[in-house]
Amino acid sequence: MINEALRTILPAAGWGDEKARAVEITGGADPILPTPFRIGETSAAALAAVGLAVADLWALRTGRGQEIAVDTRQATASLRSGHYLKMDGADVSTERNTVMGVYPAKNGRWSYLHCNFPNHRAAALSVLGVPEDREAVRQAVAKWDALELEEAIIAAKGAGGMVRTMDEWAKHPQAAAIASLPLMEIVKIGESAPQKLPDGGRPLSGIRVLDLTRVLAGPTCARTLAEHGADVLKITGKHLPNIGYQEYDTGHGKLSAHLDLREPTDVEILRGLVRATDVFSQGYRPGTLGGRGFSPESLAKLRPGIVFVSLCAFGHVGPWASRRGFDTVVQTVSGITSRQGELFPG
Repeated sequence: MINEALRTILPAAGWGDEKARAVEITGGADPILPTPFRIGETSAAALAAVGLAVADLWALRTGRGQEIAVDTRQATASLRSGHYLKMDGADVSTERNTVMGVYPAKNGRWSYLHCNFPNHRAAALSVLGVPEDREAVRQAVAKWDALELEEAIIAAKGAGGMVRTMDEWAKHPQAAAIASLPLMEIVKIGESAPQKLPDGGRPLSGIRVLDLTRVLAGPTCARTLAEHGADVLKITGKHLPNIGYQEYDTGHGKLSAHLDLREPTDVEILRGLVRATDVFSQGYRPGTLGGRGFSPESLAKLRPGIVFVSLCAFGHVGPWASRRGFDTVVQTVSGITSRQGELFPG
């Protein structure tokens, strides 16, 4: 049975409702997790859409069709896969930094501080003028106007935000800027001759992917490609911090290499890798890699036919397009955190 979340994805991918006839979604209905949001239906729809795309590619390779089955409860569990990870038979810590979280600010408002990475933590603590102590942070945030603190932390190159309601977010200039955008966009960035799929026994066999993403959304994207046979090379740097369990969980099926794009030699190494790749996936803020010579247009000239995948927190247009953000920051400013807190305080 087609669910409503999948129905919204189909046109974005250029498919009609008939495409969903090959999909069977089972396993119950929301709520599966303690949330007012339809997490189960949405996760099942996303995985079903991946299955449809992979089945299309497999049909192009082999002429054989496939049916897709998704269990909603299992799809929901997949969103927390890092929490079920074991290494050498032992649980892997999923603890976050102790000062990261939501704090009461002035006038009954709340502020969220994203402090998992040392540089963002240092920015927040510098603005607040306190040591790395949760009680000291709580007392300091209570003296701030939440909106002023949001802007001060962003100006200090940190990450965080004021907790907004959904109605407040709907009136925000950034929400207005992206309101009419589709779920995803496919934009032609250059000309190239058609290329035959490499030989192989899996849908993405022989497809080479460079993964320049961090944390969760982008790494999960590249891991999904690896799951279906792509050769994925994750590019990170020794100077870039990571969240251990997420790094491990999204690293399945990938090779990895360290490059420092502040160094001209490493920039040239990456350019060489681009020439031999098919997909370049990046999750930095719009313009960040472009400033180092790795914009979509530059890569299309360097490697005609390349697929440039770009993911970012707030979209590629609007006043917040270049603002630092992570999943939890987006939830905070867009009303998700507020709505969750209304029904499940604490």
